[in-house]
Amino acid sequence: MARRPEQPGGPPLSAGVRLDPQLIYAIPLAVALALRRWVRLDLLPGGFAAPVGIATIALGVAVAGAAVRRFRAARTTLQPWESTAALVTEGPFRFSRNPIYVGYTLLYLGIGFWMNSAWSLVLLPLVLAAMHRLVIVKEEAYLESRFGEAYETYRRRVRRWI
Repeated sequence: MARRPEQPGGPPLSAGVRLDPQLIYAIPLAVALALRRWVRLDLLPGGFAAPVGIATIALGVAVAGAAVRRFRAARTTLQPWESTAALVTEGPFRFSRNPIYVGYTLLYLGIGFWMNSAWSLVLLPLVLAAMHRLVIVKEEAYLESRFGEAYETYRRRVRRWI
């Protein structure tokens, strides 16, 4: 098992995430939209697709945006491959340890609804499994090593997703 770089006598420098989480959502979504061109699988009745999609996108932007503002206020990075300066537990982080990823999931779903592609739902479990394995597990291990008991207390109090 590869070891992450560590500071002498301290926690790893980062979570060791190598793939941008946005790509984990964007690539399958692009595949879902391409598949729709070959095999049309509607998700919603035609008149509902756009309004449901737009509403879901707006909710995703609101959730992710609130989380990003908290990260910026704490002066810590949004990039999971960089060193975290602070443990953010306020705002939407009171309800989810991963509100940015909840926001990305809502954006993904909203685009799928708007484009009326059931393929987006078919691929969503793969997206969530990839996020769990390639990003979240690494981030959680890093945060535990970086913030110790403060992170464990937070982890016990707040769910991973919602």
